[in-house]
Amino acid sequence: MLSLERLFPGHSLLWLTFFAGILAAWSVLLAMQASFELPAGWQELGPGYLLSLCAGTVADAGFPSAVLMWSLMSLAMMAPTAFPAFKTYSDLAHTDAASGRSLAALISGYLSVWLGFSFVAALLQIRLTEFGLLNTLGRSTSEVLSGGLLIVAALYQFSSLKNACLSACQNPMTFFFSHWQPGNLGALKLGLRLGVVCLGCCWALMLLAFVAGTMNLAFMGLAMVLMTLEKLPQIGARLSAPLGVFLFIAGTTVVALPLIPNLF
Repeated sequence: MLSLERLFPGHSLLWLTFFAGILAAWSVLLAMQASFELPAGWQELGPGYLLSLCAGTVADAGFPSAVLMWSLMSLAMMAPTAFPAFKTYSDLAHTDAASGRSLAALISGYLSVWLGFSFVAALLQIRLTEFGLLNTLGRSTSEVLSGGLLIVAALYQFSSLKNACLSACQNPMTFFFSHWQPGNLGALKLGLRLGVVCLGCCWALMLLAFVAGTMNLAFMGLAMVLMTLEKLPQIGARLSAPLGVFLFIAGTTVVALPLIPNLF
């Protein structure tokens, strides 16, 4: 707590809650892995339910379970990517522009946007599963769907909307000064705006979970790192285009490979 107080003066308890929430989300996602063995006797404490979310199809588990899974994924993956922006806003407290409550409101607004995304993604996963395009692990069973998602994500890397959203994420101080609203309600609105901007940066990469599998922890970790690095000004400028090229090559390869035997 003392270390947090030195790093985040005045907001140590809030940051402790923030980091604990991220850690808890990753822990629950680990417990939800179908191959993860829990100690004997833990079934009565609730992890059995978490494992049941992966036991059958998402369509069988139901919409609330799918929303829970995507919400945990969004918290675990997206909250860390926004930490530089949250820290920038926290630093404004030294100028009396932002309080602990307004910082909490900002984070709440940001996460609310990703909760909304989780509802849409869960509904999409259920529909794709019902059509037989996803397996029980939330992984695409269609080369066209997998390749299409990869190509869409690749092309979006070079879009003007992606660049505009990424620029805002890479320059949080400019973003806050441009859209500043005072008070807790203003901070909530600012958090919602920040969440929308972040969604504009990352929605296409998040949907690649349908390619790797929605319960693929390796994908979650890699995607989180890539999206975090993209939001760092100097690194992101060098990463975005090569990532787009890689995704495009991967997408076209996935689509083309099944067609090659038919050419001979």
